[in-house]
Amino acid sequence: MGPTKVAVVGAGIGGLATASALSHKGFDVHVYEQARQLGEVGAGVALGANSIRLLDRLGLQGPLQDYGPRWTQWRFSDAGGRVLTEQAMDGRVLGMYRPDLIAMLTESLPEGTVSTGRRCVGFRQDADRAIVEFADGEHIEADLVVAADGIHSVLQSHVVEPSDPVFSGSIAYRGVIPADRVPDYPATVSTMSMGEGKHFLIFTLRGGQLINFVGFVPSDDEMRESWSAPGDPATLAREFAGWDPMVQRVISEVDTTFRWGLYDREPLSQWSNGRLILLGDAAHPMLPHMGQGANQSIEDAVALAAVLDGVDRADVPDAVLRYGSLRRDRAAQVQRNSRNGGLVYDSADSPERDEKLRGTVADLLWSLDYDVEAEVQSFLATARS
Repeated sequence: MGPTKVAVVGAGIGGLATASALSHKGFDVHVYEQARQLGEVGAGVALGANSIRLLDRLGLQGPLQDYGPRWTQWRFSDAGGRVLTEQAMDGRVLGMYRPDLIAMLTESLPEGTVSTGRRCVGFRQDADRAIVEFADGEHIEADLVVAADGIHSVLQSHVVEPSDPVFSGSIAYRGVIPADRVPDYPATVSTMSMGEGKHFLIFTLRGGQLINFVGFVPSDDEMRESWSAPGDPATLAREFAGWDPMVQRVISEVDTTFRWGLYDREPLSQWSNGRLILLGDAAHPMLPHMGQGANQSIEDAVALAAVLDGVDRADVPDAVLRYGSLRRDRAAQVQRNSRNGGLVYDSADSPERDEKLRGTVADLLWSLDYDVEAEVQSFLATARS
């Protein structure tokens, strides 16, 4: 009969990581992406130790080393640049350029694994198979369909009652600049500047060749979540006028920026329906304030592969129920921590804010010190006993 066949809808970080993890377990995996070509708008992603160790185990340790250095310190300051606290990171976070991560994951897959220009428009299933329908009228069959199609997932409605994403009241200006424009910015330090209603994050990418910036500002404009809405550098500069001199120096070098509406959802009570499973932002969209969106998607991918390993086709629906039971509480806690982190970063200067910041840093470290593969083995051992 051959290996279990898995169709992954969506070729973002979560979908590609899922394909990589399942391929390593011997599954017959194919990824279907609606875009005509793979890619991401140029921006940074913070890979934490919780996903770096998983990518290492997928054979990507070598490529990851090419994108160092990793963070040695995360520095938190007020809007004027006064340092509030410094957290030693000990290499537990790596700043990566999103297009580089997409390319690295794609190159880890067998040739021909990803098909582009395939827009999913429907889904149906029976006891033995799942069927994905595409806009061109074609369809494919699989033993399992993984919905990794993001916060506006087409497939989510086949698992839970549809609901609109929740707008946070903030947008982010994102982008990168060549690091040689601000040569004294330390390559192994991430900085977070915080003021009432706003905050600004800086860290380096590509071994210190690029500086990634994210400026978070309040907005009444409930723009659709997007990586590609153009932003105005002059507006960004006005938002952070008078802030920390390093923030202003970075902004002064910005040629291009993109606006991103910040949305999440309340945690879902159900992630699967028969042979359909939600993963990544389709299951647990979160605000970026813990830097865990991509990391949680990678955790999902590896957990799903581990839970499915050795499972017969007939037992796939039961296995994905176990995956949901394993992952939901962890992802929901990171969603809550991400909301709370944004509230702390945007608080006015006060001793209360500084006390809450210590709790937020503890939440950040908790996110990093987690090994999902070890958790899967413990979970399955308990289920068997």
